[in-house]
Amino acid sequence: MKSMTGYGKAAKDFENKTINVEIRTLNSKQADINIRLPNIYRQCEIELNNLIKQELQRGKIDCYITLAYQKGAAVLDINKDLFKDYYRQLSEMTDEVDADDDYLTEFLLSRDDVNQPESAEISDKERQALTECTLQALQQVNLYRQTEGAALEKAFVNHLCVIEDLAKQAEPFEKDRVPKIKEKFLQRFKELNVEGVNPERLEQELIFYLEKLDVTEERIRLNQHIGYFRQCMQNEEVLGKKIGFIAQEMGREINTLGSKSNDAAMQRIVVLMKDELEKIKEQSANVL
Repeated sequence: MKSMTGYGKAAKDFENKTINVEIRTLNSKQADINIRLPNIYRQCEIELNNLIKQELQRGKIDCYITLAYQKGAAVLDINKDLFKDYYRQLSEMTDEVDADDDYLTEFLLSRDDVNQPESAEISDKERQALTECTLQALQQVNLYRQTEGAALEKAFVNHLCVIEDLAKQAEPFEKDRVPKIKEKFLQRFKELNVEGVNPERLEQELIFYLEKLDVTEERIRLNQHIGYFRQCMQNEEVLGKKIGFIAQEMGREINTLGSKSNDAAMQRIVVLMKDELEKIKEQSANVL
């Protein structure tokens, strides 16, 4: 089991610079990938996006890629000719209208077309270095996710055990409530002083009513869902959505137990079961 929460970073030296990759992930229903990278690597964005999706599958994924140049090796990654043309034209315009040009340089450097060198193609070796660095960061994320997933699995096991124990605690109340309900029903019928009632028909109707309150099938299905939940945790690689569906089915059985219980003690147990199930639902949203 893996969590969708993860973190990883890696660095790789290439020629006169260092490539840094940092990846953070949170839970999401789909693969929501956001990549921030230098303009010189913009041509690799689709390739990196596919690589990240293949390795991490889903989640809210933020990937930050930066470059650090060695001392004396840094260069301005801008289109100098375009910057000069823009600056000349805008300076002339500001002079004509007597406007302030103090922020002209800052404005031009914020433009995407200026922050793109004339020769923006990177070599195959640099592309390979970027890919390797990203893979190293992704491996760190997966290790982090596995650690978080182990903690989630332990929590799920505890919650499932509590629900099972609570279901067993309800069995004695379930056996005792039938005679109580039958006695209460007959007493009420006697108080109404209804005459000319066929005793056999009354007994049949009473049996039919009590059968509707029987929760044996619900308890059996609940135990089956718990068993399937455990099986999925052991055998499935990606199971976040699946255990979410199983938790929904468990909720249906627990709700039916509550509606059929007609007993205060059983209903208190059902409330405790719902509380444990709600914890499972919350945590399952973070499972890959």
